[in-house]
Amino acid sequence: MIPLRDDIDSETYPFVNWALIAINAYIFYLELKAGKSTGLQHFINKWGVIPVHLFHDPKIYWYSLVTAAFVHGGWMHIIGNMLFLYIFGRNVEDRMGHLKYLIFYLLVGMIANGTQAYLSATSKLPLVGASGAIAGVLGCYFFYYPYARIMTLITFGFFTRIIEVPAFIFLGIWFLLQTLNSTAFLAAQSSIHQATGGVAWIAHASGFVAGLIMAPFFGEQRDRFK
Repeated sequence: MIPLRDDIDSETYPFVNWALIAINAYIFYLELKAGKSTGLQHFINKWGVIPVHLFHDPKIYWYSLVTAAFVHGGWMHIIGNMLFLYIFGRNVEDRMGHLKYLIFYLLVGMIANGTQAYLSATSKLPLVGASGAIAGVLGCYFFYYPYARIMTLITFGFFTRIIEVPAFIFLGIWFLLQTLNSTAFLAAQSSIHQATGGVAWIAHASGFVAGLIMAPFFGEQRDRFK
């Protein structure tokens, strides 16, 4: 399922959300430049979360819990993340207010990355991506706008259709998939006693839960019929 837009009109201009998108895009540009000079891996290692380093010396590497949320692993990674941030972030910012939204975004990103790193504490693989922070935004959206309509592109083989899906269904399915994949990740961890690479499913699931829990402290739920 690919979200295309929602039916909520923001009352304020989401300049913080646009700024976050712009920062992510600029840092990805720096990654592309580093890649041309074979310095990409160094860039990712420096700014991503490397769990074994974080827990060996958290006083030095704590910053990576924030910076990792602005580093991405490729074009599809950043395009997918920024699409979700654009669609869902603007109305969450509208509900919270600009400063609260910025604080929330950075905080939930740290929580999501920290949870993923904690459950992969012996891994030397860097964790990168805004997915955990954006998952927190989705958790807030689920709380604030459960009855919003999400225009969604559904693809299944040659079948393609655009339909409207209630936010609580769209995000509920999204969260279920993250939870199932997180469970599979933990099962793999216990069987091989080391971290695996790939998508940070736990960051997604934990970010969503953190956002859902924190949402009432940052703004009010949208009334069902407004």
